[in-house]
Amino acid sequence: MAFLVIIVLAILLSGIKILNEWERAPVLTLGRYAGMKGPGIIYVTPFISRIPMRISTRLQTYSFMVEQTLTKDNVPVDVDAVMYSMVADPEKCVLKAENYIDATRYASQTTLREVIGQTMFDELLAEREKVGEIARRIIDEKTEAWGVKVTSVEVRDIKIPSALQDAMSRQAQAERERRARVTLALAEVQAAEKMVDAANLYKGNEKAFQLRWMNMLYELGLQGRGPLIIIPANIPSAGVSTIGLLGVEDLTGEKKEKKEKGISEEAKGEGRSGGRRRGGRGTEGKTGDEGSEGKAEP
Repeated sequence: MAFLVIIVLAILLSGIKILNEWERAPVLTLGRYAGMKGPGIIYVTPFISRIPMRISTRLQTYSFMVEQTLTKDNVPVDVDAVMYSMVADPEKCVLKAENYIDATRYASQTTLREVIGQTMFDELLAEREKVGEIARRIIDEKTEAWGVKVTSVEVRDIKIPSALQDAMSRQAQAERERRARVTLALAEVQAAEKMVDAANLYKGNEKAFQLRWMNMLYELGLQGRGPLIIIPANIPSAGVSTIGLLGVEDLTGEKKEKKEKGISEEAKGEGRSGGRRRGGRGTEGKTGDEGSEGKAEP
């Protein structure tokens, strides 16, 4: 008798269940849905009622990959994504879907394939958040029928063929080179404009130009490499030597003028000396004739 009592008590006590705060348990009495119970201590009548499953109301994550999916411009990609979902209506999860977890996962995979097929490759790379938001909205519309709320869909990684990666790398490198050249050209233009402005300022103020020239020499001396600076001896107090730059042409021009003047003076001197010589010969002839005439008279 005592043994039977113990058995009866064990059977009655077996109906006591303890559910966590985030768990809900549907109760089926003689095969019919009797309601949702939990959390805490609940009692289920043995042999009459049962709990088919325990449903967690916490946020659930599901990582999945969509392989060899063509984009709108026919580029094959492998997309790795993560979906965040949670149970919004436990009753629908029990009555509307045999396995609401698998149903949500399959819906996420097929929906992401559809979204990728309607998206251009460049848009998929540049606007992942937009693609994830479109996928989340479509998946949430599907899973609403069995009481699951999809909170977010994030695209973690996009894998593309190696040949396409090389082409994209060359394209990016060419684009960087183009930008570098354009930047360098703009810098040259700006530097040329500033140099023209500085030249105009120095043109109107010779003292400023002389001070700038002296500052350049000072900066060269501060380099610490022991530079050798050759400064002409006929340099003024400050400024560029007359020998430097265009002064060489002026100096050579002056030398040419001096040579031409010397040649002309030599020519004039030769002309004068020749005239004198001719004049001397004439006087000598005259004196000889006079002498001979003087001798003939006696």
